[in-house]
Amino acid sequence: MVISGRVPLLLLLGVVAVVLRPSAGTVVLWLLAVALFVGADLLLAPSSGSVGLHRRPPGTVRLGDPAESALTVANDGGRTLRLEVRDAWQPTAGATGNRHRVSLPGGERRVLRTALRPWRRGDLRAFGVTVRSWGPLHLAAKQRTYDVPGSVRSLPPFESRKHLPSRLAQLRELDGRAAVRIRGAGTEFDSLREYVRGDDVRSIDWRASARTPHVVVRTWQPERDRRVVLVLDTSRTAAGRVGGTGDQGGMPRLDAAMDAALLLAALASRAGDRVDFVAGDRRVRARLRAAGARDIAARLQESMADLEPTIVEADWDTLAGAVQGFGKQRALVVLLTPVEPSAVQQGLLPVLPTLTRHHRVVLASVRDPELNRLADERGTVDEVYDAAAAEQELRRREWTADVLHRLGVHVVDADAERLPPALADHYLALKAQGLL
Repeated sequence: MVISGRVPLLLLLGVVAVVLRPSAGTVVLWLLAVALFVGADLLLAPSSGSVGLHRRPPGTVRLGDPAESALTVANDGGRTLRLEVRDAWQPTAGATGNRHRVSLPGGERRVLRTALRPWRRGDLRAFGVTVRSWGPLHLAAKQRTYDVPGSVRSLPPFESRKHLPSRLAQLRELDGRAAVRIRGAGTEFDSLREYVRGDDVRSIDWRASARTPHVVVRTWQPERDRRVVLVLDTSRTAAGRVGGTGDQGGMPRLDAAMDAALLLAALASRAGDRVDFVAGDRRVRARLRAAGARDIAARLQESMADLEPTIVEADWDTLAGAVQGFGKQRALVVLLTPVEPSAVQQGLLPVLPTLTRHHRVVLASVRDPELNRLADERGTVDEVYDAAAAEQELRRREWTADVLHRLGVHVVDADAERLPPALADHYLALKAQGLL
């Protein structure tokens, strides 16, 4: 049972009767009258058991984009229902306008729409549908909550997609699909042509030259159909937020790393390379063998949707084993993990020799610009101490990056917005140099 705001107003109206005839009997009689009206209205309220509910699945949406929950309410009885319906969702689904008032004659149905705008990744579920059936006086209602399953799948937003067209144009120039061709020192055979002064004599094809009156050389292009393995770190280092102030400022490192991985995967698949993906911390959380799929970004978004950082240290032996499980062919292995000195020294460094022996390794790190801001501000005593701590951390990161470079690991360290294009540019540079 639920009462409306009209009941307190009726009770206040009783003050007039008390003023006109001040006595305890007047108060009791008025309270009994109000209770009688409320009880009668509750008895006359139709049962909500005749309500039929059906939800159309909202489907899949990118994080931050609008979605809609369509709830069909049917009156299976003969009496007209005056309903108040609340379509409840978990808070991160961003439901708005989820309370609906509807007058529903017998045998009819209505579609009630609730706007959703998820602000967290993963499967966001509906809690239940609460239906109130009001009496004719709208004083009291019969209430019942129904379990109507529903969920909306929120995917990573892939905001770095805006950088894809310009990188694809560079890729077309690189592999000869544009009008202007940039000839790189690739490893994949392209064609034969006549020798001209300045050509590398090592490119001469002596067998082909023996069959023609001219000296013939081979031309090369960056190799296609190579492997790119993306390794996403979901350990404690991925839980921090970057690019903002306060406990809730900025975006999670994990989300920024996902954005960089999506852009590189989309670019690599257009280049004809095979893309594999693994994510984990102490154990593997997601694995995807996408090969040369054209919808690689969509498949990666599905794999990443449920990933959340875990407050444990990363087990790089396990993750390196997962990389080796994709095959022994040489690949570009991209480690999406922060250049955090303690985590790198204790967990990553011991397994790097194995990875660099068989693969070309790149470490993509999301840098927090807050460190540089703290290092530059020295107006007060507290700011001087903060600047000293920030400078120390920056130097430790530089030293760690230098150690990784000496081990043969390329480090791409940039803030959340600049990391995706920087990683894509590094990939194109490797292609142009014939190193991939």
